[in-house]
Amino acid sequence: MTAIEVILAYAEALGKGDIPTAFSHFSPDVKWNQPGANQFSGLKKGADEIGKMLGGMMEISKGSFALHPNGNIMANGDLVAMPVRFSGNNDDRKIDMSGIDLFKVEKGKITDIWLFSDDQNIEDIFWGK
Repeated sequence: MTAIEVILAYAEALGKGDIPTAFSHFSPDVKWNQPGANQFSGLKKGADEIGKMLGGMMEISKGSFALHPNGNIMANGDLVAMPVRFSGNNDDRKIDMSGIDLFKVEKGKITDIWLFSDDQNIEDIFWGK
């Protein structure tokens, strides 16, 4: 599988809510760099920590958090950039913005993920500190 094919398979599984399949594309020591200054910000190591973070996001958004590819997926060697659109609701708070998810893929597995948001301050407010 090419790096782009790995990310497309990951995104497809994630979009269907198939977390086990999505996470099967992670290396055992995957690192997820969540931006900002909110309760989910910081480095998450391994599928367990990433799963807990995503579960917390689903809880806060009352199951409404969604992320979808939003443009051409681009590769430069083992780095893959995926434009995304993400949204969610929580009572009086809503989020709907674009971002970029940047992945490093080695030997057919995702080893590192960095996320970038159009407006980090709005995202921090949505997730809470």
